[in-house]
Amino acid sequence: MTPTQTSGEKATRPIGVDVGATLAKLAFRAPGGALEFALLPAADPDALEARVRDFDPDRVGLTGCGAIALEARLGMPCRQSIEFEAWGRGSRGLLRSQGLAADAPYLLVSVGTGTSVLRVEGADVARVGGTALGGGTLMGLSGALTGKTDYEEICRLAEKGDRGRVDLRVGDLYAENEIQLPGETTAAAFGKLALPSSKAPSVEDLAAAILGLVGENVALIGCGIAYATGVRRLVYGGGTLHDNPVLVSVLQAVTSMAGCEPVLLEHGTFAGAVGALDSAADG
Repeated sequence: MTPTQTSGEKATRPIGVDVGATLAKLAFRAPGGALEFALLPAADPDALEARVRDFDPDRVGLTGCGAIALEARLGMPCRQSIEFEAWGRGSRGLLRSQGLAADAPYLLVSVGTGTSVLRVEGADVARVGGTALGGGTLMGLSGALTGKTDYEEICRLAEKGDRGRVDLRVGDLYAENEIQLPGETTAAAFGKLALPSSKAPSVEDLAAAILGLVGENVALIGCGIAYATGVRRLVYGGGTLHDNPVLVSVLQAVTSMAGCEPVLLEHGTFAGAVGALDSAADG
């Protein structure tokens, strides 16, 4: 008997789907109650529809920019959730599953195609800022500068790259102790490419610099909002963090250096889908 089933009742099979601009995220529960996830490209609506139908759900929770279109394709009643509310609800559940406090206010920094910053306190969720920098930036710049358009390949290339061959750093401009900034601090993203003495960077170096550009600025914007709102705990999630250790490392390092607390949300890619799942499960 599953946690959603009592004696004499038929087990429910709810599913939550967050259809973003780039990725479709699915969340559902295994017979034992454990959360399970699936990730599909949003650009293939036929595959997404087929995956949802294969699950044979009796309840479907939807959120994201493609939610209305998916409901029309499914031809069945679905529970629609406002995207920010779904992210907030899902992030609280995921924090609890990590054994972390979810009731105190925090900023949820959702790094998707772009980035939204939400203030979450209990059931109250409000968007307090964001930036157009995100996964769309990563993919667009990578395609333009390296010719690489596969997300996983770009992430692996970045792990092998050296941003110091692309970015101009404080240590390139000042001798040690001449300025109150660490030498590895970025002075100008991609600034070294403008120097006559610079050598052509490798695709690995460019990939690392692109992820650094996105990560540093997302973290700094998030920390600026943290100081403005008085909430210093930043919880990071979103599809662009999926299997992306370089970006995660940059976000954590910059957030800590700025005097805020970084929290990496496990399975944070699926926060919206988990929120939609919980909404569907409520009936």
